[in-house]
Amino acid sequence: MSSAPRYDAFVLHNVSTISNLESSLRWVTWFLPGRFKDAELASEALSTLVHVVSMYHDTLIAKIIQSNPKYRPLVPPSLHTRFTRAWSDRSDPYRWTARALELIRYTELVIEIGLRRKVSDANRRRGIILLEVIKAVFRLLLLRITRRPLLAHPLPERDLDATNPLPPSTSTSPTLAPSSPRVSPPATPDHLKNNRIPLPPHSLLSSASSEASVEDYLLSKSLTSTSVRPSLSLMKTLSSPQDWAAEVIHILRPLTYASLLFYSRHPGRPLVISILMQLLSRTLRRTPPTSGAIERAEYARRDGDIFWYLLRGSIWESYTRPKVEAVIDRTAQTPILGLVGAFAKDWIPLIDEYYYYTAP
Repeated sequence: MSSAPRYDAFVLHNVSTISNLESSLRWVTWFLPGRFKDAELASEALSTLVHVVSMYHDTLIAKIIQSNPKYRPLVPPSLHTRFTRAWSDRSDPYRWTARALELIRYTELVIEIGLRRKVSDANRRRGIILLEVIKAVFRLLLLRITRRPLLAHPLPERDLDATNPLPPSTSTSPTLAPSSPRVSPPATPDHLKNNRIPLPPHSLLSSASSEASVEDYLLSKSLTSTSVRPSLSLMKTLSSPQDWAAEVIHILRPLTYASLLFYSRHPGRPLVISILMQLLSRTLRRTPPTSGAIERAEYARRDGDIFWYLLRGSIWESYTRPKVEAVIDRTAQTPILGLVGAFAKDWIPLIDEYYYYTAP
C-alpha cells in the first residue's frame, strides 16, 4: 500500500483523534501572535494549513461514506450539511467553485502578510482588491447556480459521529484500498455479556418524571417537516427582483468596502457606505418561512456581523481602540484580567496593520 492510501486509512480509523487535534491547533493559533518575531505569519500559516488539511479530510470522509451504503449515522446530519452536500453531489461547478472560495478564504490573510513583507503598499492594496474581485465572482457564480440565498460556508460540515465509526469498506476507491472482510465473528458487546443484572429504570418511567419531561423526550425523537423534505428544497429559490437585489448587494459589499478603504479620500466614507449597503440588503431581503431554518440562521449570522464594524475604520480608531486600551491599562495588575488584557494587547497591532483580520 502506498503512502496516500495508508494515510487515508489512518484518517478514517482515527476521525475523533484527528478532529480533536485540528481543534487544538486552531486554539493554539489564537495565542501565537506577539510571542516571537513573525509570530503572526507562523500563526496564520498554521491556521491555513489546518483548515486546508481539514477540508481534505472532510472530502475524504464524505467520499467514503457515500461508498458505504451500509453506513447509517446515529445522529442525523444537520440541515446545512444536507443542503450543501446535495448541491455538491448534484453540480460539479458548485462543488469546485465552493472549494475555490473556501480555499481563498483560508489563505487570504497569509497572502496579505506575504504581500506586506515583499511588495509595496500600493501593490498590497491591489492584491487585496484582486482577491475581493475573485471572491465576488465566485459568490455570484454560486448564486447563479443555486438561485438561492448565499451561505457563508458553502461546503458541508463534518457530521461524523465519533461513537459510530465507519464500517469497513468493500468498494474500491481512488485513494483507499479495499479492506478485507472479517474472518472472526464480532465480539459480544459489553452490555450483553451479563444479562442477569437488571437494568436501572428509565428516568421517564420513574414517578418523579413530569409530563413536560416526557413531552420533551418525545419531541426530540419525533420527525419534523424538514426531516423528510428533499435536501434541495430546504431553501426556497429567489423569486422576485427584490430578493436578487438583496443578495447581489450583500455579495458586492466587501469589494465596495475594500475599494473605498484603499482609494477614497474621505476616511469615513467606506464605513458609512458599507453599513448602508448592509442595511439596504437587510431591508430588501425576504422574510424566511417558519420551516426555512437554514435561511433564518444565515440571516441571523449576517445581522450579527454588524458588530464587526466596531473593529473597522474610523469606529475602531476613534472609539473602540481607545476604550480597549483604557481597559487594558486599568486591569494590567489584576491577576486574571491582566492575562486577558495582555492577550488583547498583542492583537491590537494586527488589527491596525492587516485588512483581513476584521474584513467583511
